[in-house]
Amino acid sequence: MKNGRRIAILTGGGDCPGINAVIRAVTKKAILQYGMEIIGIEDGYHGVIHNRYRKLEYKDVSGILTLGGTILGTSKTANPYRYAIKKGNKLEFKDMSKTAVRNMKKLDIECLVCIGGDGTLGIAHDLFRDGIPVIGLPKTIDNDLRGTDITFGFDSAVWIATEGIDRIHTTAQSHHRVMIVEVMGHHAGWIALHSGIAGGGDIILIPEIPYKVDVIAKKVKERSRKGKRFSIVVVAEGAKPKGGDIVIQRIVKESSDPIRLGGIGFVLGEQIEKRTGVETRTVVMGHLQRGGTPTPFDRVLATRLGTRGVDMIENKEFGYMVGVRGEALVKVPLKDVAKGPRIVPLDDPLIDAARSVDTCFGD
Repeated sequence: MKNGRRIAILTGGGDCPGINAVIRAVTKKAILQYGMEIIGIEDGYHGVIHNRYRKLEYKDVSGILTLGGTILGTSKTANPYRYAIKKGNKLEFKDMSKTAVRNMKKLDIECLVCIGGDGTLGIAHDLFRDGIPVIGLPKTIDNDLRGTDITFGFDSAVWIATEGIDRIHTTAQSHHRVMIVEVMGHHAGWIALHSGIAGGGDIILIPEIPYKVDVIAKKVKERSRKGKRFSIVVVAEGAKPKGGDIVIQRIVKESSDPIRLGGIGFVLGEQIEKRTGVETRTVVMGHLQRGGTPTPFDRVLATRLGTRGVDMIENKEFGYMVGVRGEALVKVPLKDVAKGPRIVPLDDPLIDAARSVDTCFGD
């Protein structure tokens, strides 16, 4: 280590392909170009609160470019500003932010690199406000972060979802069924939109466009009259009927985002079968979209983001996330990233393109 320079890195929120590629990029460049020592914080903000970390050597990140998940572990429930503590059968929330700030200062780090989505980077902004030098790197399969055109992990998730839709096509045709493929997407329908178009979905349902079951049923019947005895429905887990609500699978009280969605495909399947008389089946892609090796695109993007993040540390450009605008990498204030999810605009060109090839959005 040259000049006693040290940085820390953590991953928060849901895992996705490409995280390890980012960890690799940050670690290798920081060591090779700037002679920094790298501290890997374990299990996201849990590690910040409980001082769980380890030193990352060059050899620790060799060979992890294609590895899914995160070698540091992650958490969707650890928030230093609202940390869940169980006392008997009761769950209490405590502000542990002062402990988190104190622990980071004791590490004598130059910067804390936070890899995550809007929840993780919202906490990163709070830590920056409380005196910790921070930069953010945009990670989420949902592609719903403000300030960036794309996040790493999204392309991989779309590939996985599209492969699922492709495989569903053959069995749908063989049995003359309506096949519903439920994909992730709580607030934003980017995965459903992209994989639905790529997979030739006949009906695509996203959170941004409330649907009518009768419109969907009409589309299925119309296809049958034209000799298309099957239909493919791609639905985001956060889609909801007009005037209705989302389908909640369970509540995780200790999480900063307690609602866990899932099951809209099964609800919709019963409704479609009842209205059309066509046998309907549902496949939930679920966490398959988070797992496995990243696509080449995500490996390249993760490497670009990670190495640019190290340059930002060198230039002391703290309080920002590295974003993508067109082909360029840009600085985005974390305060802007924390303002909420980036949803699909109703005038998005992809929606128009899909409609022009007779794709139904249930409206």
